[in-house]
Amino acid sequence: MVKLNKIYTRTGDDGTTGLVDGSRIAKSAPLMAAIGDVDEANSWVGLAAAALNPDGEHGRMLGRIQNELFDLGADLATPPDIQFGFGPHDMALRIVPSQIARLEDEIDRMNDDLEALTSFILPGGTEAAARLHLARAVTRRAERSAVAADAERDLNPLALTYLNRLSDHLFVVTRHINAAAGGDILWKPGATR
Repeated sequence: MVKLNKIYTRTGDDGTTGLVDGSRIAKSAPLMAAIGDVDEANSWVGLAAAALNPDGEHGRMLGRIQNELFDLGADLATPPDIQFGFGPHDMALRIVPSQIARLEDEIDRMNDDLEALTSFILPGGTEAAARLHLARAVTRRAERSAVAADAERDLNPLALTYLNRLSDHLFVVTRHINAAAGGDILWKPGATR
């Protein structure tokens, strides 16, 4: 359980931040870039969710994803050799295969309802879809940042897989949302020449 009594601690005034095990790293470290990008992706997912019915299929999906992105941030902030932390049964909070499998199942189910792509699509469509395109792009950046951090310190490989699958998931959600509103906006190569 997380309990915050104070919002500011002054411990980061020297340009460092704490990890789950209490160690400190520079706020400019690749790992912190990845954690920040995951946080930004989560914010964009939340903004997209605000344009949807929270009890609808897409709203529920995005709610689960937002929780998992917090799990992912905790996973990244927990050094790989740490087995205990916070979460179910006080084990370190890690992305697990079932979370990735659920994303894949949802992708497949939504994709079954969609026509095959015959062109690249432009980011846009409904307001929710446009916001999700931003979330997808930031998720791709988070994945690149996590890969860079993994080159410096070992991360949970499932965290990297989750980010890769999530960007695919968000792409398919945008298509699913836009399909109900008239379809995707297709790229027309060289149309303005």
